[in-house]
Amino acid sequence: MTDQPEPGRQDAPRLTTREAAELLGVKPETVYAYVSRGQLSSVRAAGGRGSTFDAEEVRALARRSGRREPSPAGGDLVFRTGITLIEEDRYYFRGVDATELARRHSYEEVAEWLWTGELRPGVRFEAPPETLAAARRTVGALPAHSGSTDRLRVAVTAAAATDPLRFDLSPEAVLSSARSLIPTLVGALPLVGDAPEAEGDSPGFLARQLWPRLTARPADAPALAVLGAALVLLIDHDLAASTLAARVAASAHAHPYAVVSAGLGVLEGPLHGAASGPAHRMLQEAVDRGSAVPVVADHLRTGRRVPGLGHRLYRGEDPRARTLFALLEDVPQAAGALAAAREVVATTARHAPLHANIDLALAVLSVACGMAAEAGETVFAVSRTAGWIAHALEEYGERPLRIRPSGQYTGPRPPQPTP
Repeated sequence: MTDQPEPGRQDAPRLTTREAAELLGVKPETVYAYVSRGQLSSVRAAGGRGSTFDAEEVRALARRSGRREPSPAGGDLVFRTGITLIEEDRYYFRGVDATELARRHSYEEVAEWLWTGELRPGVRFEAPPETLAAARRTVGALPAHSGSTDRLRVAVTAAAATDPLRFDLSPEAVLSSARSLIPTLVGALPLVGDAPEAEGDSPGFLARQLWPRLTARPADAPALAVLGAALVLLIDHDLAASTLAARVAASAHAHPYAVVSAGLGVLEGPLHGAASGPAHRMLQEAVDRGSAVPVVADHLRTGRRVPGLGHRLYRGEDPRARTLFALLEDVPQAAGALAAAREVVATTARHAPLHANIDLALAVLSVACGMAAEAGETVFAVSRTAGWIAHALEEYGERPLRIRPSGQYTGPRPPQPTP
């Protein structure tokens, strides 16, 4: 966007380039980069010397991107990222509505575009045979009761051990590792029952590969479309806890496999990637009992939070849930679980105005399609791997070890006697 002549009357306070740069915590040349990307508008100052900027627009950009405030130890506590924007109950990948991307493109296409800025229709990620074999052997050595996230963690470690170039942090090398790691994670998971391996070369192959590792039921096109959309919708969600852990690892120049391992370690928490499990169990109970009302009442009576509701970043319904619910309307076997989910929301609304989030939508898919309670966590982990890689690519370009907050010591003051 180019400068426009400055009008004679100003309706809002204007900032000079230097003032805008100070407010944003960036160099003056970065302010002009924001203008060229369409993130800020500017007008020529009187006399044609320099530019001026609308103060409120600059403040809004500062709120969205986060001004970089150094901690006392010199580390950064906020991050600028060009990956995801969450604003007014919607969210965007690189400025594009993420829900529209989920409806139009496969997971592989969106991941590739998010990493490189290039949309490659029909792109398919391939797992190197040696890497996949090592991951499967490692996963196969785990106890039978191991969860899917346990399997994914060891699969990442096995994949890393087979890649002697993993310490090359150039973008080309990192992306090569990512394109092989993601299908390796899926391929290392065991098949459920006698479900056959997916075959073919059509777009969205990763979703079809993942399906028989989630359920023994055959995949139909509408249900597969829901799974594919879920994979896209979960790729990134700004600086969630697991993404922050991934960026901390990348800040220390850990290789991409270690970055993904860091993310997986946090994702398994019950308040993050594993949150869909309780929603699945609640929804299954509601379906089995024929009503969500007594199930919600039981949760409230025992002081438990009703899972699958509310999100701190959205005032209304989670746009990811809204998109999946719309797609689930076309899945005949999802009718019962979908009705139960809506009854959960309606019943809880009498007590608190909470809306459905992505965990409830994943629960509808998993309950309707005969998946285990941890299926949503598996989808989450596989999908978010692409987002962690995107954030790692950003972080590798920053000053190393910049993420160093200061601890506030609360122990006894020295000197203390030696124990």
